Amino acid sequence: MSSPVEDTRTMRERMLAGDAYTADDPDLARENARAQSLAHRYNGLDPADVDARRELLTDLLGAFGPDSTIRAPFHCDYGYQTTVGARTFVNWGLVALDVGRITIGDDVQIGPGVQLLTATHPVEPGPRRDKWEGSAPITLEDNVWLGGGVVVLPGVTIGRDTVVGAGSVVTRDLPAGVVAVGNPARVVRSVDGG
Repeated sequence: MSSPVEDTRTMRERMLAGDAYTADDPDLARENARAQSLAHRYNGLDPADVDARRELLTDLLGAFGPDSTIRAPFHCDYGYQTTVGARTFVNWGLVALDVGRITIGDDVQIGPGVQLLTATHPVEPGPRRDKWEGSAPITLEDNVWLGGGVVVLPGVTIGRDTVVGAGSVVTRDLPAGVVAVGNPARVVRSVDGG
């Protein structure tokens, strides 16, 4: 990842385009502070206060589908880069590093302690020291189930109806309708239709 010198876009514009950027942009700092504040408020709410919880998540996220649940604590970078479909259940402790887009479909099940990590950093020491970073989007298609402690790395799409076993690290795309486990996650069998 290099640092294009002639690019006149703001760092925020570059981040949203998925290009190399540094996070020192004032707009990004403001948006990150807003997300941290909303997440902090959300994480402190009474779990029985369903209406307030839904209102905060609707304000924080790019989309939050009907009949979906995210249990606190929940952490994200910007919030608006994450969309959640309908009837999705997210257990405690989701970390959504959403500098890139995170798309979570309908009827998705996410176990406790899952990490969705869109952020990338240069391997070369110079650009990394200069704080350049990037991202690649993550997509969880409809009816995906991620077991507890799953880590999904940047640029991964997990196909509909796929199950990822607890503790797996997903480093590349997984097709629809399979069970995958391990580090790195590998397909071990197909899922019967249902």
